[in-house]
Amino acid sequence: MNINRHRTNASHFKGQTFIFVLMAAATTKLGRALQQRRTFVNARVKWVCDHYLDEVVQREKNLKQVLSLKDRIVSSPSKSLPLSSLSLLKPLVNLHITAAVFLQKYPSLFTTFQPAPSHPLHVRLTPQALSLHKEEEMIHLSPPHRNATVQRLAKFLMLTGAGSLPLNVVDRFRFDLGLPHDYITSLIGDYPDYFEVTEIRDRLTGEQTLALAVSSRWSSLAVSEMERREAIVDGFRVKKGLPIRYSMNFPKGYELDKRVKEWVEQWQNLPYISPYENAFHLGSSSDQAEKWAVAVLHELLCILVSKKTETDNVLCLGEYLGFGIRFKKALVHHPGIFYMSHKIRTQTVVLREAYHKVFLIERHPLMGMRPRYLYLMSKSGKVKKRDYVHGIERSNQKKRAIKACEDGEIYAHSSR
Repeated sequence: MNINRHRTNASHFKGQTFIFVLMAAATTKLGRALQQRRTFVNARVKWVCDHYLDEVVQREKNLKQVLSLKDRIVSSPSKSLPLSSLSLLKPLVNLHITAAVFLQKYPSLFTTFQPAPSHPLHVRLTPQALSLHKEEEMIHLSPPHRNATVQRLAKFLMLTGAGSLPLNVVDRFRFDLGLPHDYITSLIGDYPDYFEVTEIRDRLTGEQTLALAVSSRWSSLAVSEMERREAIVDGFRVKKGLPIRYSMNFPKGYELDKRVKEWVEQWQNLPYISPYENAFHLGSSSDQAEKWAVAVLHELLCILVSKKTETDNVLCLGEYLGFGIRFKKALVHHPGIFYMSHKIRTQTVVLREAYHKVFLIERHPLMGMRPRYLYLMSKSGKVKKRDYVHGIERSNQKKRAIKACEDGEIYAHSSR
């Protein structure tokens, strides 16, 4: 009797097991089907101007170029450069006019002088600009900031599957990552446990090139900003496969098409996949793959101190990460998360949630320095267009000297 009961129980258990296997298989098939599913409606997602975020971009016009020139000048042992050498810097700092003419627009930051009567004109920082630079340098040198910068750079590299990027790609993000201008020598070398400079084959050009790589993937850093926030709210780390909803912000009066609005609501409820995971197994045009692409873009902008960067930088990174045009589609489909500004002769991607009107909600110390440089730049328009070389006011002779320097010639300015 007992034996029969055991046989009956065993048969019942096998039957239950078979049902669970069938259910698991069905769930797996459903999951795979959802991973390949594309439901985005064929409706236009309109672009609407956001005056606040446009101002965020517009107010930094020429700031990146000013700081780049400033860094090159102070990197010289004499803290100055011959004016004639600036013509070589035009393509390096992305100037649309000659470097000499550009410097003349900002006499509150740059001044020209002649080291000796027979020497060509040189350019150096004004005392006010040099003072700001020293404050900025102190931020870069402070241990807490250096540690935070190292972690930020490591997270940036960990967004790539290989954990490495060509140095020229990293350089594109240097300004927005808040890296010092000489980060290779002043920062990377001090953290061998985190970074190494190596040689790789460029996946786009096929040529050998120098790259920056993380020495190992740090699991403690592989937590996205979205996961961190969710953990703070719920008190525990987010389980994989659960949905996390993105904050959506639109300018006043903006309305999504009804069909797009319904799609976004469904899309928000899809599982969240960490940007530090590899999800290239997903169908490239599926809704789930797009949510992962948005996760990578969102984390990228969260890592940047400015919470914005030029669209060209994002698309370039997307090519190296293997996303192709998917980054571009994600930016267009989600105007409530990303804003595309067309100011200052380029296109800039701004993370909407990071700003309240024109103000950064969480301002990094370096972002606190930038308005002070902008103030000096704005003062330059009020400064009288006069310059001094050993007490000599600008004259036609000095104008000819500057013109000669722009043309790559050496003009000896005679002393009085």
